[in-house]
Formats: sequence, C-alpha cells, structure tokens
Amino acid sequence: SNDIFLQPGSKMVTSAKSTVPTVTDQAAAMQLGQCAKNLATCLAELRTATQKAHEACGPLEIDSALSAVQTLRSELQDARMAAHDGQLKPLPGESLEKCSQDLGSTSKAVGSSMAQLLTCAAQGNEHYTGVAARETAQALRTLAQAARGVAANTKEPQSAAAMLDSAQYVIQGSAMLIHEAHQALVSPGDAESQQRLAQVAKAVSHSLNNCVNCLPGQKDVDMALRSIGEASKKLLVDTLHPCSKSFQDAQSELNHTAAELNHSAGDVVHSSRGTSSQLAVASGKFSEDFDEFLDAGVEMAGHTQSQEDQITVIGNLKNISMASSKLLLAAKSLSVDPGAANAKNLLAAAARAVTESINQLITLCTQQAPGQKECDNALRELEAVRGLLDNPSEPVSELSYFDCIESVMENSKVLGESMAGISQHCKTGNVPAFGDCVGVASKALCGLTEAAGQASYLVGVSDPNSQSGQEGLVDPIQFARANQAIQMACQNLVDPASSPSQVLSAATIVAKHTSALCNACRLASSKTSSPVARRHFVQSAKEVANTTANLVKTIKALDGDFSEENRNRCHVATTPLIEAVENLSTFSSSPEFASIPAQISNEGSAAQEPIMRSACSMLDSSTLLLETARSLIINPKDPPTWSILAGHSRTVSDSIKSLITSIRDKAPGQRECDFSIDNINKCIRDIEQASLAAVGQSLQGCRDDISLEALQEQLTSSVQEIGHLIDPINTAARGEAAQLGHKVTQLASYFEPLIVASVGLASKIVDQQQQMNILDQTKTLSESALQMLYAAKEGGGNPKAAHTHDAISEAAQLMKEAVDDIMVTLNEAASEGGMVGGMVEAIAEAMGRVSGAGVLYSRVCSTMTKSVTCPEELGGLASQVTVDYSQLAHQGCLAAATAEPEEVGFQIKTRVQELGHGCIYLVQKAGALQMSPTDSFSKRELIECARAVTEKIAMVLSALQAGNKGTQACITAASAVSGIIADLDTTIMFASAGTLNPENEETFADHRESILKTAKALVEDTKLLVSGAASSQDRLAQAAQSSVKTITMLTDVVKLGATSMGSDDPETQVVLINAVRDVAKALAELISATKCASGKPADDPSMYQLKSAAKVMVTNVTSLLKTVKAVEDEATRGTRALEATIECIKQELTVFQSKDVPEKSTTPEEFIRMTKGITTATAKAVAAGNSAQQEHVIATANLSRKAISDMLTTCKQAACHPEVSEEVRNKALRYGSECTTGYIDLLEQVLLVIQKPTAHQRQQLAVHSKCVAGCVTELIQTAEAMKGSEWVDPEDPTVIAETELLGAAASIEAAAKKLEQLKPRAKPKQADETLDFEEQILEAAKSIAAATSALVKSASAAQRELVAQGKVGSILANAVDDGQWSQGLISAARMVAAATSNLCEAANASVQGHASEEKLISSAKQVAASTAQLLVACKVKAQPDSEAMRRLQAAGNAVKRASDNLVKAAQKAAFDKADDHSVVVKTKFVGGIAQIIAAQEEMLRKERELEDARKKLAQIRQQQYKFLPTELREDQS
Repeated sequence: SNDIFLQPGSKMVTSAKSTVPTVTDQAAAMQLGQCAKNLATCLAELRTATQKAHEACGPLEIDSALSAVQTLRSELQDARMAAHDGQLKPLPGESLEKCSQDLGSTSKAVGSSMAQLLTCAAQGNEHYTGVAARETAQALRTLAQAARGVAANTKEPQSAAAMLDSAQYVIQGSAMLIHEAHQALVSPGDAESQQRLAQVAKAVSHSLNNCVNCLPGQKDVDMALRSIGEASKKLLVDTLHPCSKSFQDAQSELNHTAAELNHSAGDVVHSSRGTSSQLAVASGKFSEDFDEFLDAGVEMAGHTQSQEDQITVIGNLKNISMASSKLLLAAKSLSVDPGAANAKNLLAAAARAVTESINQLITLCTQQAPGQKECDNALRELEAVRGLLDNPSEPVSELSYFDCIESVMENSKVLGESMAGISQHCKTGNVPAFGDCVGVASKALCGLTEAAGQASYLVGVSDPNSQSGQEGLVDPIQFARANQAIQMACQNLVDPASSPSQVLSAATIVAKHTSALCNACRLASSKTSSPVARRHFVQSAKEVANTTANLVKTIKALDGDFSEENRNRCHVATTPLIEAVENLSTFSSSPEFASIPAQISNEGSAAQEPIMRSACSMLDSSTLLLETARSLIINPKDPPTWSILAGHSRTVSDSIKSLITSIRDKAPGQRECDFSIDNINKCIRDIEQASLAAVGQSLQGCRDDISLEALQEQLTSSVQEIGHLIDPINTAARGEAAQLGHKVTQLASYFEPLIVASVGLASKIVDQQQQMNILDQTKTLSESALQMLYAAKEGGGNPKAAHTHDAISEAAQLMKEAVDDIMVTLNEAASEGGMVGGMVEAIAEAMGRVSGAGVLYSRVCSTMTKSVTCPEELGGLASQVTVDYSQLAHQGCLAAATAEPEEVGFQIKTRVQELGHGCIYLVQKAGALQMSPTDSFSKRELIECARAVTEKIAMVLSALQAGNKGTQACITAASAVSGIIADLDTTIMFASAGTLNPENEETFADHRESILKTAKALVEDTKLLVSGAASSQDRLAQAAQSSVKTITMLTDVVKLGATSMGSDDPETQVVLINAVRDVAKALAELISATKCASGKPADDPSMYQLKSAAKVMVTNVTSLLKTVKAVEDEATRGTRALEATIECIKQELTVFQSKDVPEKSTTPEEFIRMTKGITTATAKAVAAGNSAQQEHVIATANLSRKAISDMLTTCKQAACHPEVSEEVRNKALRYGSECTTGYIDLLEQVLLVIQKPTAHQRQQLAVHSKCVAGCVTELIQTAEAMKGSEWVDPEDPTVIAETELLGAAASIEAAAKKLEQLKPRAKPKQADETLDFEEQILEAAKSIAAATSALVKSASAAQRELVAQGKVGSILANAVDDGQWSQGLISAARMVAAATSNLCEAANASVQGHASEEKLISSAKQVAASTAQLLVACKVKAQPDSEAMRRLQAAGNAVKRASDNLVKAAQKAAFDKADDHSVVVKTKFVGGIAQIIAAQEEMLRKERELEDARKKLAQIRQQQYKFLPTELREDQS
C-alpha cells in the first residue's frame, strides 16, 4: 500500500506546488504551500521507511504473497457458491462494462508481473522475486474483484459460473507458480525446478486467456475466429471442386460478397467501441460474410486458366483469411481494454489490411467493364480510411504538425493532377491511364485523410484545456508489429515451398526485427526506475538475441543445403524464438509501461471541427467524383454526367483549400503565445511603474496583514515554477508543437503573482537599494521571458526551422541566468532571516529523486564551528548544505542505477535518503539557532545533528566504494604497476653500469621455463581483464588484482634471469629487462583503458581503446617470449633486441601522436639536449650496421630505445607549453614524428643489413642517417623558434656568467632587505651611549649590502658590453680563454654574494650580542677582498675608459668605503670595550701571585692560537690560489 501511495502522492505535491503561486488568497496559498511541504517531507520519510521494510522483510514477501493468493482463492469459492445459489449481487459502482474493462486491463498486468516473477526466480534473486510476487498478488486481487463483478452482472448463471471457475483456475495456478518460484530460489540452478516453473507458467497463461475469453462478447468473437479458421481449410485441398456457376455469375458473386465483407469489417470496427452485444452481432455477421466470400473466391479460382493463376488466387484468399483473423483479434483486444495505447489505430490498420487484400483479389480475378474495378478498389479504400475521422483522440501516425502540412500540400498537388488526368482520359477513352490516375487519386486521398486526422489530433491536444498524453516506457505497436513480422517470417522459413530467396528474405526480416526489439529493451531498461523491470528487459533481450543467433546458424546451414533435415532443424530453432518474442510482447503490454492517452477538452474538440468538416467533405465529394467517373469511362458521351463530374471536382478542390486553411489557422501554440506575450508585457509595465514609485519613495505594496515571509515564499515559488518551465518550453519550441500552447500558457500564469509578490516584498523592505535590486531582477526575468516567448512563437515547434533554434537556446539561457540571479538574492535574504522552509523543501525534493559527499562533509563541519562562533553565518551554510545535498542526490541516483550488484545500488539509494533526513534536521536546527543565537539547547541540538550527518556521510561513502570495487582495484593496480616500472628502470641503471651480478652459480636456463609459464599466465589475466570491463565490478576487481600479482611474479623472475646472465654482458641484461618493462607498461595502459571502459556499451569509444590496448599487451608479451628464447643464442639475440626496440619505438610513436596532453611541460633547452642523444644513437646504429656484430647491435638497440623515448617525451612536453604558438607546436610534433619514422627506417635497414649484408644495403644506411640528421636539425630549429628572439645556448659560458651575476645580485639584495628589518637588541641596564655603536654597525652593513648589489649589477652590465663589443661572443672564437674569463667572473661574483651574506649574519649576531666585533671586521674585509677580485676579473677584457667600467669602478670604491667604515666602527667598539674592562687586583699576596700566573698563561695560549690561525689562513689561500683563473693570478702576483 505504501508503494502504491508514493507515486500519486508525489504527483499531488508537484501539482500543489505549481498551483500555489496562482492562488490569489494569501492565507489559502500559504496553507496550501505549507501542506505541500509537509506532505513532501512525509513522503520522503515514508519512502525511506518502506525501503527499510522491504529490506528487512524481503524473505517474507513470497510467503506473504502466497498467503494473499490463498485468501483470494477462498473468496472466489465463496462467490462461486453464492452464484450457484443465485445470491451473488454486484457491489456499488460495479457495472458489466466497467468490470469487463477492468478484467481485460488487469489480465495484462497479471501476465507482466508473472513474467517478472519467472525472470527473477530463474536468476536466483530473492529480493526481487519477493517484489514480483507481491506485485503479482496485488494484480490478482484486482483480477478477482473484476471477475466477481462480471459474474454478478451476468444474467446467465452458466456464464457467471464459467467466469468464476476460470478466475479460480488462474488463482490456483498463480499460487502454484509462486510456490514453484520459492522452490527455485531454495535450489538455484536445479534444471528440474526450472522446468516445473516454466510448465506452471504456461498453464497459468492459458488459464488467464480462458478467463478473458469468458467475458461477454468474447465468446462470439472466438466463435467467429474458429468459423474463419474452419472455412479457411477449404484452401488447403489439393484439387478444387468443379465450378457450378458461369464465369460472369462467379465474378458478380465475388464482387457482391467482397462489398459485403468490406462493409462488415467496418461494422466490426464500429462495434468494438460499443457494447459487447454489438460486437457479438458484428463479429457473427463478419464470419458469415467471410464464409460466403471465401466460397465465391474458391469458385472463381476454379475458373482460372492455369495452375499458377490458381495458386495465386488461393494465396490471396489465404491473405484475406489472415487479415480477417487479425481484424477480429484487434477488435477483441480493443473491446477488452478500450484504454490500451493505440488499440484503435491497430484496429483501423487491420481493417485497411482487409480492404487492401480484397482489392488485390478483385483486381486479379475480375474482368469488368473498363475502369470499373479500379474505381471500386478506390471506393473501398476511401471507406476504410473514413474511420480515421470518426474520433481523432489518438495519434493517427507519427507525423508532426508541420509534417502534416507538408503532407497535405504534396497530396493535394498529386490529387489535382490525377483528377485532371481522370477527366482527360475519360474524354479520350484511355482506360489504362484512367485506371492509373484513379489509383493515384485514391492514394493521395488516403494520405490527405491520414494527415488531416493527425493534424486534427495535434490541434485538439495542443489546446491548453486539454491534457496531453504521456509517452510510455515502450511502444506496444512496435512490439506487436515485430512479433507479427517474426511469426510470418518463421512460417515462410519452414514452408517447404519457400525458395532460397524467400528464405534469405525471411532471415533478413527476423534479424531486423529482433535487433529492433533488443534495442528497445536496452532503452527501456535504461529508462525504467523499477529494478525488476530493468532485469527482465535485459534478460528478455538476451533470450531474443541468443535464440536469433541459433536460428541464424540453422538458416545458414539451410541456405547451403535445402534438405529436409536442415529444414526440420530450422523449424525447431524457430520455436524458442517465437516463444521469447511472445513472452517479451506479453511483458511489454503491461499497463505499467503503457502510454497515457491524451484527453481532448471541449475547446480542443471545437478547434478540431473545421479540419474534420473539411476532411469529411473532401471524402464525400471524392467518393461521388469516383462514382461519376466510373460511369463516364463507360459512356463518355453523356453531357449531364460531365457537369456532375465538374461539380464534384469543384467541391473536392474547395474542401481541400478549406482543409489547408483550417490546419494553418489552427497552428498549435500560436494563439497561446500571443496571449502570453500580451500578459507579460502588461506585467513589465506594472513592474516599471513600481520601480518609478520606489525611486520616488512612494511605493505602495500589499496589505499590512501579509507578512514578509509569506511574500518571500510566494515570490520564491513563482520563480521556481518559472524556472521549471524553461527547458520544456525550449524543447516544445524546437520540435513539439503540441506542447507549446500548454507550456507558454502555464508560464504566463505565473507572472502576475510574480509581480504582485515582488512589489509587495519590495514595499516591506526599508533599504531602497534592496528594493531596487528585487524590482530590477524581476523586470529582467520578465523581459527574458518575453524574449523567450517571441523566439518560441517564431520556432513554433517546427524541427525543420533550424534558423530559429539558436535564438531559442540563447533566450532560454538568458532566462535561466535571470532565474538564478533572483533565486540567489531570495536565498540570501531567507538564510539571513533564519527561514529554512525552502531549504527543507529542496532537500525533500532531492530525496525523492534519488560524489559530492566530501563537499557536504566540509559544510557540516563548518556548521558545527559556526554554531559556536558565528551563528549569523549559519543561514548561508544551511543554504550551501541544501545545494550540496541536491547535487549529491542526483549523483547518488546515477550511481545507484549503475551499481553492481543491484543490492549495492539499493544500499546507496537508502543511505542517501537517510542522509537527506539528517540534512533536513540539520537545516531546521540551524534556522532555530539563527532565530535565537544565545540558546544553548539549540546549539547542542545543532551539534548533535551535525555529528549524525557526518556519520551518515561516511556511510554513503562506504556504500559508494562498495559499488565501485572494480574501479578502485584498477586504480590500485595501476599504481602498483607504476611502481614496478620504476623498479625496472632502477634495475636497468644497475645493469647498464655492470653491477647486476648473480648471488650464486645459477644460469639463465634455470629461469627460462618460469618466465615462459608466468608470461602465459599473464596473457590469461589479460583476457580476464578485458572481459571484466563488460562484467561485474567483482570480476573486474579480481582480474585487476590477479594481473598485478602475475606481473610482479614475471618481473621478479625476469630480473633473476637477467642477473643469472652475469655482468659480463650488461647489454643483453638490459634487453631482457626492457622486454619485461614493455610488458609492464602495456599492462598499465590496459588497466587504465579497462577502468575507463568499465560499464560502457560495446559501441563506446573507450571500448575501442580497450581492444587496442589489449592488442599491444599481447604483442609485448609475445615479444618477451621471443626475447627469452633468443637471449642464449648469440647469433640471433642482437636481431631480436633490434626487433623489440623497433616495436617499442612504434608504440611510443603511437602514444606521441595521440591527442593526450602531457601532465607537465619542459623547456626548449631540455628538448635540444635530448636531441643530441638521437645523433649519438644514429652514429652507433650506422656503425653497428657496418660491423654487423651482435654486441654492437644490442648496444644500439638499448641506446636507440632510450634516445627516441626521451626525445618524444620532451618534444611533446615542450610543444604543449602554453606559451608556444599553435604553428610552432604543430611543426614540433610533425618533425618529431618524422624523426622517429626516419629512425625506425634506419633500424629496419640495420636489421636488413644484418640479415642480408650487401654493399648496396650498407650504402642505404648513410641515406637513412642523413634523413634522421635532417629531421634533428629541423627539431633544433623548431626549439629555437619556441623561445623566439630570447633563445640562447644554455652551455655558453657567457650566458652562465650573466646568470650567475644576476643571481649574486639577487642574493645581495635579499641580504640587504634582511638587514633593513634588523633592530638593535634592547639593553635596558646599559647606558644610552652604547646604542650609537650598534646603529653604526647596522648602517654600515646596510651600506655594504647596497654597494655590493650595485657592484654586481654593474659587473653584469659590463659583461653584456663585452659581448656587444665582440670580445666575448655567444659563439666563442677562443673557447678556452673566454671560458676561463667567464669562470673568473662567475667565481668572483659568487664570492661577493657569499661574503656579503656572511657580513649580514655577522652584523646580525653582533647586534644581538651573539658574536664578537672581530668576526664582523673579518667579514667586512672579506667583502672588500672579493670586490677587488670582481673588479680584476672585469678589467681583463674591458676597455679602461668605457662607461660600464667607470660605473663598475665607482661601485667597487663604494663597497671599499663602506667596508672601511664598518671596520673602523667595529675596531673603535673593540677599543672602547677594552677600555671599559676594569681589572680587580687581589690584595692578598698569594692571591695576587696566582692572578699574575693565570694572566700569563692566557697570554701564551692566545699567542699560540694566533700563530695557528695565521698558518691555517696561509694554507687556505695557497689552496684557493690553485683554482683561480689565470687573470686573477697574474694580477695578484
């Protein structure tokens, strides 16, 4: 009951919310809005509680359903006894027609729920089997009540007893079915229990059909069907009875019975919409007329001249028999369930099929006067389509409104031409041309009628007072047509008379329709919210696909050999396919999936009348015209008849003109758009008047008794409803004309309450700026809506008016932005005032729709903090929590729909809804605390709610991880494989260095088998990994973990094998390790591709990437196996290494040419440095080709692999730098590809030389090497272009010198800034005069720092001047001398920077009292010495009188002066300190002697320390002198 209530309850909430803004009574509107919010919250709680109940009581649902069915059985037994005693009375409101319709529609629901029950039980899913059993019991209850009502309203006791008995058989069979389903769950996989389940299901289906056949009128239809079947047996005889009538009599009889049968078919169509007695009479009359027609047809077949003609006539009679049966079945179906989707259209189509088949037979058999049968056929066709105009409450076709207009225009043109042809050919007596024109006119009239009926339906539905229909989950017509086409194709397959071409045609039909059914099932499974229905659609699609595949195999065998055995096999294979399609059709016919037909209002019907009247007039006048033409073709000399024909022709033309005018005048949505535009223009004028009043501070709002909160809620609800309509209007204006009028009318209805609420809210706001803000945003919204309506009116719902679609989309986007702006303003105002009703409503709405959890967690933590510190900020946080939860609910719904297994999805949905309840309580408590910030109880409650929400967030995250097990395993596996690759790179480094030595005496042969075995196991893991992408998350996780385990084992055993080869042959070790590294790299790519492809459909691009990655993986494993086998063969291992390198480079090139952007970028300098490796590798490759020695080839292979890989990586990283232009980037990528391709050609040429060494082949090596060299040159030029004019050689000593100088200057400036921040230490116990010294030290140190900074900058300028003069160039003339000069300048600049840094530290320590003045003096002298060295280094090359040199000398002098000042200040401080020290002489003799001895001891120790320090200084200077450049040595000497 809870589940049944949830859906209508949700619809009620939606309707109430959309109605609130339009209620003029404010009190009623507030009450309605509050009730809607309360109901939404209660529904959310009920939904969660229901899911918990299902989860807890799942195993008991089957028992509960079985108990309910047993109760129904006893109730039907009581009704049976009451009917026997004549005491069975109908309940109030029960009538025969109502109960019959209920029984017919419920029978489909019972069949569908039983199909779900079978599927779930077969799959062993206990939870969903219980759900299906419960739904079956509910449907059976409705069926039992309907059966009782039919029996109670039936006057015949036997019929009543038969109805109750058949219903009881259904109940009994259903009880057995539920019991067998329970047993199948107890023993899953038991073939016997599955077989019993299928048998019971067939019995129940048969009982259900019998129950429906017991309805009044159904028996008569069944009798008519049996009568047609019996009569059709006459067509199966081998020889026909001799003719008893003449040809003319037989022909006349055939025409008469054909007319009667066609008329009876029309009666059946009309009576199926009436009472059951009318259907009974019409079906009986139809069967009688069919019997007479069949006799006349058989008689006519006897008059045929040849055996082939006779077979053709009999075939046409069989077609008429089949069409007649389908007509009665369609009439029976409509009478049982008149509300079934498209049932009326199916019936009309069946009647037209009967007419067409009759016309074919008449055309074949009769020999009438010229033009007579063509006119008769046309008249019958017009009579058949007339039913489309009777009651156009259902769509006639899939044509849109604008398609209908085009169809009417085209067919009217064709009709006009054919009518002129009829008149012309009557005059000339051209009978064949006359017949052709009549046929064309008939087809055009049928097309006009169909288009008029569809246009009339669309006009009626588009009226705002009408209720538009809703599209169902599946299209029952598609399933019914597919079922019928597949059955007919299967009959043709097993027909012994079928030719090979007919068999192939039938096979094509089967494949086409089964493919369409599978696609329809896939779409339905993705759209349905019921997990049971989703599983059933998927399972049904699998069954149809599998049975089709089996049938196709037998058809192929039959096509190769048309033997009886192959035909029998084909016949056997068709049976399961037909059963699977029928089961799918039965399941899809459930009312749950059916579309809801439209309900056309009285106003809509009035709008239809002009179209219907014109169409009926067209048909009537056309019928009269054809009858007149039929007589004229026989007697063209009758003038009165010609005048009659002209009159009818004018009437047809006038009616078609009237039809076109009526359709165009009634264009859907245009009238409503005009009305809505006028309404919104009025609203804009009102808001402009309010804005002017607000500027003049004379704004008059609503009544004083309406609160600010009520106005704010009214405005919010109006804006929300307007926002909800933007996308529907956008869609309708682009291609759904029938919906346009509804949506624009609904939109316009919200603007009047929007303006009232906006003006009222502004009038109650004191701040004028806020007033104008509200009014301006409301006006903006109104103007954007007006623009949207103009664009929608222009588009009109015409999908072919593409030129209007951009304007519609732009207007929709502007309107959304306007809605967002005003909603932000309203939410901020609501949160500031503590009004949380809208937030609670938004959370409840999001719960109903059911990863963003981390964001929500941070909001909740902030809420806990703000509750104590800043309660006024809680409103904004609560609003953010609401937004975050809405996003979480949307993502959670998607995650639950895609999670595997489905139990995990159910858990995700449940926990997200539980989190929603917690968020509602949290927001409510936040609002309460905001209203009373000092309430400690509210604070405590808010903190408790926040903690509960954080716990529920953790539960949501846990559920999401459980449903994402496979993806998580892939991420972990990819990380592990990356570690393995890094370990292999390290091993390659050790092997290249010749340090990979074995620990014992083992050989490579000891490890070969292990490597081969593990590699093969990895191939199997690769297959599992690829298949895991299309299977469950559990299988994917297992495959990923297994692949990582295997690759770890493989790398370990390969490393052991490489180690066992010894360090004497490091290149071979590297070849082997490179081979397994390629495998690991391919596995990493495969795992990444698998992760991306997991859960995607087979045609997704990620699946193609997965297949490509799997191929690379298999290729690399194969390469490893070949390398392992060739590694001990000295004659081939070089060749094998080269082959592996070529394959590796090709794979690297594929990655390089992909569109993936690298994670980081690099400099052009690094790119150029990597190109040098290509040059070296090219030279080695040519040398290896010329020598043809295996060890040279192996070394070349290893070097080539690394050089090309590094070049490609840095090339792409440098090219994808954001500052590189598009042109340069494309050039770099192109030349990188060309260089790699050329190098591959070179390696392949080396391989060819090794295998077939000839002089010509060796000459080709030089050609390929020149090609590579040319590409490298292009790459270097491209790299230069990347840097533009600022490009320099990174190894140029001059550049290095300038860089170091600038760096030294920066260091000195940083030290100076540090000194700026230093302050003298506080000395409260000393005299004030001592502060002067410390200030002097700081000032002197700052002066030195500033002077050295200027000095280094001047040196840099001098160095640039030397470059400009050519004495030192970028391209060195004397590399040794200039290099020495640059090194001297660099070292001098570094010394200046280091000395200045030491000076700053010494000054800082001295001021703080942590260092002596001596250290400060030493640091200052070192600055002066290093400055002198810098000046010497610059003087070596510079002109003495240059401006830069003068600046440099001046800067050096400034440094010297500053250093001298600092030394003087420090020495003075030291001297003053010495004077301040007073010595206290002891008065006693012994103590005085001891004091003298201690002083002498200290003096001697100091002298010894001084001598040691002098020696140490001399040694340091001697060592440094060795490393000084030549210029500095000479100068100092």
